[in-house]
Amino acid sequence: MAKENWKDKLADLSQSMMYEAAEAEQQGLMSGMTNTTEQPEVRALQNGSYFSGYLLVRSAEVRTGKTGQPYLDMKLCDKTGEAVCKLWNCPRNMVAPHSGAVVQLSGTVEEYNKQLQMRVQDFGELKDVSAIDMTTLVPSAPEKPEVMLQKLQDTIDSFRSEELRALVQEMLRMAGDKLMYFPAAQRMHHAEYGGLLHHTTGMLNTAEHIIQAYPFLHGDLLRAGVIIHDLAKLEEMDSDKLGNVNDYTMDGLLVGHIVRGVVNLDRAARRVGVSGELVELLEHMLLSHHGIPEYGSPRMPMFPEAEVLHWIDTLDARMNELQGIEDRTQPGAFSERINSLDGRRIYHPRYRMSRVEPEEEA
Repeated sequence: MAKENWKDKLADLSQSMMYEAAEAEQQGLMSGMTNTTEQPEVRALQNGSYFSGYLLVRSAEVRTGKTGQPYLDMKLCDKTGEAVCKLWNCPRNMVAPHSGAVVQLSGTVEEYNKQLQMRVQDFGELKDVSAIDMTTLVPSAPEKPEVMLQKLQDTIDSFRSEELRALVQEMLRMAGDKLMYFPAAQRMHHAEYGGLLHHTTGMLNTAEHIIQAYPFLHGDLLRAGVIIHDLAKLEEMDSDKLGNVNDYTMDGLLVGHIVRGVVNLDRAARRVGVSGELVELLEHMLLSHHGIPEYGSPRMPMFPEAEVLHWIDTLDARMNELQGIEDRTQPGAFSERINSLDGRRIYHPRYRMSRVEPEEEA
């Protein structure tokens, strides 16, 4: 195999991604003129709170209530959290705003079945959002994309196998600049600006602990599987540059990120001249990382690193989802039934309110 100058290529990719992200910010994709920082934060809303301001649409649907009257059922958010909002007795011909739209509204927070929801009074969708400070509305990963991308690059740099380094670097190059802002999912977990990088780096952190606990594992193979396992989501979903997914693409619906990921891996392997067992092991890890056919995997994990990849993928996604549910559920209360968690209602323990945070180091 011809030796590739992969370090220089990866550095060039990083600089290109960072430059384009900065340029987008300067152009106003993540900034604006309207001061939305003065409106109440969603995470601070309590029973009886009054809200007036702007929120981002996560989902919206016109439904029919028990009385036969239509109502608009929405999940709206700012960067701090998500709120269930209801516009009762809306017009029958009302068109629900699309995911990623910005709405201006006012309403009062009420408690229903021990859950907070906002009864919307005034409501309207903004057609021009150029004057809105989107940084206050867009849920974002806790770290900057360039920091998380650097963690991926440092991991690739540490691979002992030149073939593995070249192959994963090529997959990262094929992903391109969309990786800087893309979410990991439309709604359930890491549905945020930079969410795919957040999910991947979170999995890498967990993988390091498991590699320490089970030293017989091939650490670099597991790390490589983590980095590439969801890259094909960039083709599966239609996301804007704020990380809002409007819908799945045709490729996402007809092929899906699992199969597309294997196709992309095969292309990358051919380009860098890598073949044999290494490629087949990584292909199997992609095919099996959802665990069972019911969740989209045509093969169940058949070697240890594939098994670990499946479980840390599930764990990281589940913990992020549970954290989001707790954030919108009052301490001592149960959440609504969560379809993605088999209809479970999640309890928010009161003890979290009395946790002693670790002291900062001097």
